[in-house]
Formats: sequence, C-alpha cells, structure tokens
Amino acid sequence: MLAIAAAIVFGIAFLFSLIGTSIGISTTALLALGLCLLALHQGGIGTRSVSGGNWRSSRRTRR
Repeated sequence: MLAIAAAIVFGIAFLFSLIGTSIGISTTALLALGLCLLALHQGGIGTRSVSGGNWRSSRRTRR
C-alpha cells in the first residue's frame, strides 16, 4: 500500500516539475516523501504480511 502512495507522490512531483507549479511544498520535499514511503514499504511496514504468505496457507500448515 505504501508503494502505491509513493507512486502517486512521485507522479504529483513529476507533474509539478513539468508544469512549474508549486503548492507551497517543493518538488524536492515531495521526492523525499516518496523515497521515505518506498523505504517503509521495503522495510515491511504497511504490508499485509512480512513473510509474503497467505494467512490461509500458513494456517493449513500448522494443522
């Protein structure tokens, strides 16, 4: 989920850079926010499961 948010932030920063518009926050700040969101996603925060497995499959293997 955080990777999708980072992609949206990067897209907005790219559009602002192309248009030359500012909304009170710099393009560099938006890029830093996007990189922070990507780092959190890579760290496993905001993901459904850190192991990447399905909760049903892990439940079946325990029985």
